[in-house]
Amino acid sequence: MRILNKKNIIAVLFILLIYAAGEIMLRQGIIDSYIELNIILIGINIILAVGLNLVTGFTGQFSLGHAAFMAVGAYTSAILTAKFNQPFIVAIIFSAIAAALAGVIIGIPTLRLKGDYLAIATLGFGEIVKILALNIDYIGGARGFMDIPKYTNWTWIYFMVVLSIVVIKNFIDSRGGRACISISQDETAAEAMGINTTKYKILAFVIGAFFAGIAGALYANYFYFIKPDSFGYMKSIDILVIVVFGGMGSIAGSVVGAIVLSLISLFLQSIPELRMVIYAVILFLIMVYRPQGLLGKGEIKLKFLRKRVA
Repeated sequence: MRILNKKNIIAVLFILLIYAAGEIMLRQGIIDSYIELNIILIGINIILAVGLNLVTGFTGQFSLGHAAFMAVGAYTSAILTAKFNQPFIVAIIFSAIAAALAGVIIGIPTLRLKGDYLAIATLGFGEIVKILALNIDYIGGARGFMDIPKYTNWTWIYFMVVLSIVVIKNFIDSRGGRACISISQDETAAEAMGINTTKYKILAFVIGAFFAGIAGALYANYFYFIKPDSFGYMKSIDILVIVVFGGMGSIAGSVVGAIVLSLISLFLQSIPELRMVIYAVILFLIMVYRPQGLLGKGEIKLKFLRKRVA
């Protein structure tokens, strides 16, 4: 299969067109700093949700420690950029690798567990990372890590979102991805067919952690300041809510879920006393009347592109 076929070229041009439109609107002041802030947050949430969806939606492993990998990436990037003056691309790469290694460390002993036991184990890992960050003075401890250079912008967030979607989509369409999907459907049957279920569960876990590390680096180098409380179990639950809301087993669902929930949260900021109540009611209604999420397992098809390359 050729990489540079007409369909892929059109897809690349479409991606670049969206980027150029965003860049022009930023330079012209059409998108102000407040809107840019929310775009950055949406982008970070998309990366986190797509990575967690690989673990939870496609592989069927219930994880509550995804924010811990984000924390590893955030602190790694903060140290490299603030204390060692390394380029941002170097910080992103090492943040992703550090988070992936953390995924291996926690994945090997815990992914032999199933269901609630796995959720409790990953939740415990998240709390361990948080407590370590609280007690290490080198990274600020409870005071938080301050004076982090601001490198994250529209360019970085956009192309990291595209990278995460493309990589995870291609993995899902690969032999390894099909093995992960078979595990989520029936792990016993997958083992009977000769699939090394532990191997593929760890692989999915590591890939999800890898991109959570990238999201952490983008977060740290946008807000100047990070603290351990930003990566507690509530952050993991927020990411899980996005995945369930958009549709488990759907990359497009994670993207749509991140955008919709971020916008709902934004519009409810003017009524902070009712914000969480309304937010919870909306989620409740979705889960009652659309338990499979907004898109279920469906993906958005760009049919106008497909017609041109047919």
